[in-house]
Amino acid sequence: MLLALIAVVSLVESLALVGLAVPGVVLITALASLAGHQDIAAALILLAAFGGAVVGDGLSFALGSTQRQRIPDMWPFRRHPHWLESGIGFFERYGSLSIVFARFVGPVRPIVPLVAGMLYMPTWKFLWANVGSALLWAPTYVLPGYLLGRNWQRLVDIPPGAERWLSVLAICVVVLALGFSLLRHQLTRRGRLYRLTANLARRYPATRRLWIAMQAPRPSGEFPLASLSLLMLSLLALCLWTLLVLESNGPLAMDLQVKALFDQWQSPLLVTLGGYLAEAGDTLGVVALILPWLLWLLWARHLSAFLHLCAGLGGIAVANTLFKQLVGRARPDTPDYLTGSFSYPSAHSSTAIVLYGLAAAFIAQELPYRQRIWAYWIAIAICVPMALSRLMIGVHWTSDLIGGALLGLVVCGLVRVSYHRFAHRSLADAPWMALGVASLGLLTLRLALLPPV
Repeated sequence: MLLALIAVVSLVESLALVGLAVPGVVLITALASLAGHQDIAAALILLAAFGGAVVGDGLSFALGSTQRQRIPDMWPFRRHPHWLESGIGFFERYGSLSIVFARFVGPVRPIVPLVAGMLYMPTWKFLWANVGSALLWAPTYVLPGYLLGRNWQRLVDIPPGAERWLSVLAICVVVLALGFSLLRHQLTRRGRLYRLTANLARRYPATRRLWIAMQAPRPSGEFPLASLSLLMLSLLALCLWTLLVLESNGPLAMDLQVKALFDQWQSPLLVTLGGYLAEAGDTLGVVALILPWLLWLLWARHLSAFLHLCAGLGGIAVANTLFKQLVGRARPDTPDYLTGSFSYPSAHSSTAIVLYGLAAAFIAQELPYRQRIWAYWIAIAICVPMALSRLMIGVHWTSDLIGGALLGLVVCGLVRVSYHRFAHRSLADAPWMALGVASLGLLTLRLALLPPV
């Protein structure tokens, strides 16, 4: 079964049209790791990946050869003709070697074999390029995950039950990140779900009036559907998760097992790193990071952005205080500087979500549409280790981090919904590099000179 899944994923990620929407590298790595964990022979894993990749590219080439006139009118090229143009340019530049190179270049991997068929590449040339590239691709993408699956338990003694929770947490992070990417695209004005919702709202008088009333007073007139959905979903999840924590009357089973794992992983290096991340996310660290930006927003008279950033950071500080008093949960360990402070939710996690999430949103709105997703992925890459630092130094339970993240998303959604309601000027004139250097400079001084708070 696992071998069949590896073959299918290898095929699908190389398949024209479908491969554009499949995170093949992530899935192949995960499946190869699972196969290694189950001690399946490496040769069988490589053979399954190789066979799927060859068949996938072969089907794409056949589709291009037989349907070359219709392809520009097919989904998704009908809506995104530049994807097909990039594949054609790649093929024209590298010729037969483009089949080999494209195996390892994500955006054009499922397009180049299709283009090769469209542009009358000789079948025998395609076959050797297809087979040769698959022979290189299979071990490159499969073996790292396979070796990790074979050896990860030898690297650390996993406490009983922790393996399951670690797998669940990793899957949740990946699924939520990918789901956020998809929903963010679908709920913007260009997304199909946004247009469907708009059409439904305009069909009935009551919903049409509500839709019109919440239109942002700016030229795009875009209803903040993505922000509103984020607010509602994260608020519902926060309420349910907080009820679960209250009902548990102590740490969850997941909390105890993950804590046992991090206790085994503790080393002077990790504790030091966790301490630095913790200080970067405390009150002084956040002030150091945000102060240059707030001063510039005031000086440049971007009052709407200034007030909403202040409201978001002030609101999350108040919300953290209220939730901690409401739940009254004890910390796993309480250093002197945290005496009298409760555990749930993690203020570091929630504040990081608000700070970097809002920063990503403000930056993304000034970027070309296709580049916006990178701002959010960078924010996620910063927030995850910031949250995990609380486990490294042992001052929070895992469920505290989840609650903090959900609370931060609620505040982010609320701030962005409000921001859409006000007229505001573009932030494209911001001196991004100078402000970034100033923030990092102040943060460095904070880490070097001031104690944690």
